[in-house]
Formats: sequence, C-alpha cells, structure tokens
Amino acid sequence: MAADLDPRRAVADLRALRELTGDERGAQRVAWTATWAQARAWLSERLAELPVEVDVDEAGNLWARLAGASQSTVVLGSHVDSVPDGGWLDGALGVLAGLEVLRAFAARGEPPVGLVLVDWADEEGARFGRSLLGSGLATGALDPAAVADDTDRDGVRLADALAEHGVTVERAPAARARLDAAAAYLELHIEQGPVLERLGLPVGVVTGTAGVERHRLRVRGQAVQGGAFPMDARHDALVAAARVVLAVRAAATDERSRATVGDVRAHPGIPTAVPGECELVIDQRHPDAAELARMLDAVRAAADRIAAEEGVEVEWERTWHIEPRPFDARLIEVADAAARAETEGCERLFSGALHDAAAVAALGIPTVMLFVQSTAGISHHRDEDTPTEHLEAAVRTLHRLTADVVARVADGAL
Repeated sequence: MAADLDPRRAVADLRALRELTGDERGAQRVAWTATWAQARAWLSERLAELPVEVDVDEAGNLWARLAGASQSTVVLGSHVDSVPDGGWLDGALGVLAGLEVLRAFAARGEPPVGLVLVDWADEEGARFGRSLLGSGLATGALDPAAVADDTDRDGVRLADALAEHGVTVERAPAARARLDAAAAYLELHIEQGPVLERLGLPVGVVTGTAGVERHRLRVRGQAVQGGAFPMDARHDALVAAARVVLAVRAAATDERSRATVGDVRAHPGIPTAVPGECELVIDQRHPDAAELARMLDAVRAAADRIAAEEGVEVEWERTWHIEPRPFDARLIEVADAAARAETEGCERLFSGALHDAAAVAALGIPTVMLFVQSTAGISHHRDEDTPTEHLEAAVRTLHRLTADVVARVADGAL
C-alpha cells in the first residue's frame, strides 16, 4: 500500500521550502506578503507534476484535487504561512506531508473517492490578527464585513492587502462550495508543546481543539511628565495593564487552561512620559466551554477592580471567539489505530492551539488531527524542530490514516 510513499522526500521538501523562504531569524512566510506568494508558487510547481486540478478559491485558499471514482472527497489540509521569524515545520509539515500522500495515491491510479489537498490562507493571523482567516471566511466563521477594515501595523486595510493577491473579501464566502463533497478532513501538525516528547512518543491523536476567547483591552489613564508628577497622583495606564496581565495568568487555574498576553502597546511610548493609554490583547483557551467562560469572567472582574484602584478606564473589544471543537469519535479511533500501526505507541491529547481543522469541524464534517512530537515543545521560533525519524513516521501515519479513511468512505462506513 505504501510502496509509492517516500517520507524522506516530504522532509526534503520541507528543507527546500525553509531554504527558499527563511533567513537567519526563521521562516518569513507571513500571509499576504511576497515571500508567502513565493512559497505558494513553489508549492504549485510541485503540484503541477501530478494529475491534479489546482486553483485558488474566493477566500485565497489553494486547492489540489485528485479526481476519484466517486464525487465524495477526503480532504487533507494545513497552511504554509508562518508567523514572522517562525519555525520551519509549523503548518508547512501538514501541507507537504499531504503532498506526499497525494503523490502516493496518484501513482496508483484513480482512487475510489476524490483526494484533495488544501493550503489554507493565513491560518496564523500574523499580519491582521485574524487567525484562521482563509478557513474562517470559507466556512462562514468570519464575516467579511467584520474583517475588511482591519489594518496591519502600517495601516494597510485587510481588504486592500488581499486584493493585491486577487482576493475580493466580499466574495470570500463562495469558497464554502469547495467543502460540499467533503466526507472527512484530516490534518497533520507539530504538537507545539512538550507532551509527546515527555512520553517518548513520535505521534499523537488530537481529540479536539480548545475554545478561544481573544479580546483587545484598551486602558485609558492620564499621560503626564514622568520626572515631575508625584507617584501617588498618577493614573498610569501601563501599570493598570500590567496588573491585568497578572490577573490573566491567575485565572488559568488548571492544567488544561491556556492564557497569554503577547501584544502590549503603551502610548505615547517615550521614556519620560507616564503612559496615558495602553492596549493589550488577551488570549484565553480551554477545551471546556464553561471553564473558558469562568476564566473570562474572572479577568473582567479583576480589570474592573484594577481600573477603580488605579483611576483608569477600561474598554473591551472581542476580536476572536471559537467554541471548543471536539473531533469525530470514529476518526479518532481510526487515527489511533494508524498511529499504533506505524509507531511504537500513541497518546490522545487536545490542542490548545488554533488550527483550520476547528473551522472545518464546525460545519459538521468528520474531522481529526495528528500531532507529531516537537523538540522541547518550541514553536513559532527559528529553533522549532522535530527529529527526522519522527517526521517520517508522521508522514507514514498520515498516509495510513488517509488510506483507511478513503476505504471507509468508499464503503459507505463514514
């Protein structure tokens, strides 16, 4: 079954992409940039070697379809875009492992059902702060009108940046039709955490993704001259914001909680002025919806108390929300069996990180993910890595999982 599969070729592709689109700081494939477009063109060149139909949908997602005897399809997906100074594997592994699986299926002739590879556009949200942009627009999770006027750090509108790459935001929901025939969705990704490495396992099966609450908090105090103004008379927006950051951490009370403040901006931003305004982005995650709501409520209450104590005002803006997304129980079992057949064991774990699989699962399409071990749990950094033998094992596991799911779809068992 796997005679035409070459996991080493997938790893070589990953290294070639790193050489093409990275530098000494790491991967530079930020979506809607020239380097990202270069990565897309490189991918398209490799897909052109296969008997597949390749095009880009209304939301900017790239699709490659190997026609099958049935109109039903099994979709493999991930993303080639990265964060600035990112890692060489995040996202790209799933796409290039999927490419290798597509090669293996194409070498054996027409499959019983169609096999599709999708490179989702802008999974990271690195430029405009909208994670899962391409998959969110395609699945209806994002409203084009709500995101069109978002701007990057240089003031460029999202709609204008996408238009430079041939995407009209208002037409993006039409991309939904690409998933009409999807019988299953499969995604491979690095874990981005240390669990599999601690357990000594190369591959794990993801049971679902955590829910996310992401808010921008604006703190307004009073900007005054730092050298002249007494400490007890200040309304320091940054001090209040810093106390909120600690409250965010304190609200993450169990081992499945995740809470991050990774973006803080103080104004006027000069050494001699007490900050009069401060913005911070709060990201909270949990696989249980009730616990996620409790975490958010705890931070809101703390922010109100801190605002009163510091004499500042706070304003909340929700920028992202997604419910916890459990994956398909049947596919979890199939994925577990595939992992155990190709490796020495398997662990089931939830994903605290966002993935396009969550947007697809929200449509009711049976979905599952595989994780591969991450060295020291490092991701979104140039030191991101996974041992070569584990990468190859992950490619084999994805291939076996795909073959098993294709067979089940063809037999009407899924």
